[in-house]
Amino acid sequence: MAVFSVSIGVLGRVVLGLGLLGAAEQDGHADELRPKGTNAYQMVTGDDSEDDRHRWDKLFSTNNYVYGKEPARFLRENIHFFSQGGRALDLAMGEGRNAVFLAERGFNVDGVDISEVAIRKAKRLAKEKGVLVTPILADLNTYVIRSNTYDVILNFDFLQPALIPQIKKGLKKGGLVAYENYTVEQLMNSYGYPVRRDLLLKKGELKALFKDFQILVYREYNDGKEAKATLIARKTR
Repeated sequence: MAVFSVSIGVLGRVVLGLGLLGAAEQDGHADELRPKGTNAYQMVTGDDSEDDRHRWDKLFSTNNYVYGKEPARFLRENIHFFSQGGRALDLAMGEGRNAVFLAERGFNVDGVDISEVAIRKAKRLAKEKGVLVTPILADLNTYVIRSNTYDVILNFDFLQPALIPQIKKGLKKGGLVAYENYTVEQLMNSYGYPVRRDLLLKKGELKALFKDFQILVYREYNDGKEAKATLIARKTR
């Protein structure tokens, strides 16, 4: 999983962070996890990249894999769209569950994340599964995706609109993007945490962002707990 600023961020990680902070309070360990800030977003993202890095390192500093070791359901259920092998990039890789899943299917995977702790766990998971993943410790606010390099780019539970043009340039012709993020409907869910609206996709926004691609899969749903938009699209030119 990733990098955050006050203006741009990740709902999935915000929700995760708040959940872990709440659990810490119940366990009596809130003091070491509770960050400073006046709103829920600041509670887990902080005000700058170094603060973000420190907070996410703390949240991932557990023997357990906070997202689990299995890939995201959307990726797993649509893996048939991806040919065996090639080069892949996982943005906001986190503990590596999606990156390792692709590596098991013959991809050479680069995974970018701001958390050194998450990257160490991703490497450990890759070793456990007998595959290799190339970890890149970087701030996605400044990271530059190499042009015309990847057959697949993953973007899960991470919203940074400025990266969309880079994702498009980073894919080879015929390459695929798999994208999943929360939508504004998450604000309607009683399960949801208070998160700034500008961190969420609007209805139809994800599809519009990739209107110049061939849309293979697109779905928006709200099951009462999670409201998400999911997309797989192919670069045709």
